[in-house]
Amino acid sequence: MSETLPALGQIGALVLLLVLTVPLLARYLAHLYTSERHLAPERAAYRVLRVDPDADQHWRSYALSVLGFSLVGVLALYTLGRVQAHLPLSLGFAGLPADGAWNTAVSFVTNTNWQWYSGEAAVGHLFQMSGLTVQNFVSAGVGMAVAAAFARGLARTEHDGRVGNFFADLVRTTVRVLLPISLVTACVLVLFGVVENVAGDSVMTTLTGGHQTLTGGPVASQEAIKQLGTNGGGFYNVNSAHPFENPTPFTDLVSIYLMLLIPFAMAGAFGLIVRDRRQGIAVGGVMALLLSVSIGLLTWAEMAGPGTAPQLAGGAMEGKEVRFGEAASALFAAATTGTSTGAVNAMHDSLTAPGGGVAMFNMMLGEIAPGGVGSGLYGMLMLAVVTVFLAGLMVGRTPEYLGKKISQREIVLVAAYVLTTPFLLLVGIAVAVSVDDGPAGILNGGPHGFSEMLYAVTSAANNNGSAFGGLTSGTPFWNTLLGLLMLFGRFLPIVFVLALAGRFAAARRAPAGAGTLPTHTPLFVLLLSGVALVVVGLTYVPVLILGPIVESLS
Repeated sequence: MSETLPALGQIGALVLLLVLTVPLLARYLAHLYTSERHLAPERAAYRVLRVDPDADQHWRSYALSVLGFSLVGVLALYTLGRVQAHLPLSLGFAGLPADGAWNTAVSFVTNTNWQWYSGEAAVGHLFQMSGLTVQNFVSAGVGMAVAAAFARGLARTEHDGRVGNFFADLVRTTVRVLLPISLVTACVLVLFGVVENVAGDSVMTTLTGGHQTLTGGPVASQEAIKQLGTNGGGFYNVNSAHPFENPTPFTDLVSIYLMLLIPFAMAGAFGLIVRDRRQGIAVGGVMALLLSVSIGLLTWAEMAGPGTAPQLAGGAMEGKEVRFGEAASALFAAATTGTSTGAVNAMHDSLTAPGGGVAMFNMMLGEIAPGGVGSGLYGMLMLAVVTVFLAGLMVGRTPEYLGKKISQREIVLVAAYVLTTPFLLLVGIAVAVSVDDGPAGILNGGPHGFSEMLYAVTSAANNNGSAFGGLTSGTPFWNTLLGLLMLFGRFLPIVFVLALAGRFAAARRAPAGAGTLPTHTPLFVLLLSGVALVVVGLTYVPVLILGPIVESLS
C-alpha cells in the first residue's frame, strides 16, 4: 500500500499534465502545418538551404529531400566522430573508431540514439553539442514532418500527389516547437539540479577520504530535447538513472511527460488537419489504451511480479534507482518503449522476465503507444488502413479511410510498411545467433542471454535505442549490424508512408455510405487495438517464446 499510493499519484499527475496541455499543443501543431506564413528566422534558414518553402513537393521529391538531408547528417556526424581528437572541448578523447562512428552517426540521424559507448568517457562537449544535440532536434523534426505530410495526403483531394514542402515542415517544427519548448524545459531542469556547463572533470573528495572524478557538461540542454524529441541518448552511460541528468522524482516526472507530449498532440493535430476532431481522438484513444495496458503490466511485473525475491522484498529493486523505486521505473520503462525514446531511469537488463518482455513487446508493436514524434502517428494511421481493409473484406465492400478508397496499390504499400520492421528484426536476430560474434557479447547464458540480443535487435530495427545493458555491443559486428537495422528501419517505412500519402492526395474523396465503417467510434478503437496486437502477436510470439516467455516460465 505504501508504494501503491505514490504510484497512483504520479500517474494521476502525469495524466493531468497531458490533459491540460495536449489539446493546446495539438491546435498549435495543426495551425503550424496548415499555415503559409513564414517567420523571419525561418526565411533566413531557407536562404541558407537555398530552397523555396512555398514549393509544394510531389511525394517523390519530399521523400528524396528527407533522404538527402539525412544522408548529409550521417556524413557530417561520422566526420565529427572521426576527427573528435582535433576539436575544441574534446576533453582529450580520441576519435571514434570507424565502426563506432558509423553506428553513432546512423543512430542519431535515425532518431534511435543507440549508444555503444559511455558518453562521459568517450565524447567531448563540442561533439555532444554540435553533433548529437543538433541531430536530436532535426531527426525529431524529420519524423514530425513526415507525419504532417501523411495527414495532408489524407486531407487533400485530387492534389496530384503533392504533400507539402519538407524543408518548410522541418524548419517550422524546429523553430516554433522543438526549440522553444526545449529552452523552457532546460531552464526548469537546471533549476531542479540538472547540470549545465562546459567544464571538464572535477575531482571530489568522498566521505571516506578517497577521490572521485565527475564530468560536467551541457547536460540539461541535451536532456530537454532528448526527451521531447523521443531521442533518448544520454549524456552519461546510465542515462536518466544518473543524478546529473535526472536528480529528483520531479525531474523524472517531467521527463516522462516530455516523452508523451508531442506524440499525443500529433494525434490531435491530425484530427484538426483532416477537419474531423473525432478521428484524432480515436487515434489518441488507441494510443492511450495500449499505453495504459503496458503501464499496468510493467508495474505489476516490477512491484509484485513472479519470483520469491521480489515478493519478499516488496518489489524487484535490482537495477533500479532508490530515488525513483519500482513504480516510477516501470512507468518510465513503459513510456520510453511505448515511444521511440530509449532513455532509461533503470537498467532494463534487470527488469523481471515478464517486465522485460513487455518492454520488448512495446517496441515490437512499432512504438505506436503513443510512438515517437511523428513516427507514432503515421505508424498508427498505417494500422488504421489495415483495420478498415480487413473490415471491408468481412462485409464485402471496397474499404475506405476518410473517404479515400483503398485499392490493391494502397494495400501493397501498407503491407510493405507493416512487414519491413519484422523482416529486419527477425533476419537481424537470425544473423546474430548464427555467427560467433553475436553471442560473444552477451553477459548471461540461456534465455536471458538470447533476450539481450533480441532486445538490441528490436531496439535498433524500431529506432528505439534502449538496451539490455548485459550486451557488449561496441564491437565491429554489433556496430555494423545494428547500424544497418537502424538505417533501413527508419527510412524504408518513411518512403512507404510518403508514397501512400501521395496516392491519397491524388485520389478523389468518396462520400460516406451506409456500408462505410465509422472510424471515430469506440468500436473502431477496439478494432484498431486488436489489429495492432494480433499483427504483432502473430509475428513475434515465436521469437518471444525463446527469450522472455521461457525465462518467465522457468
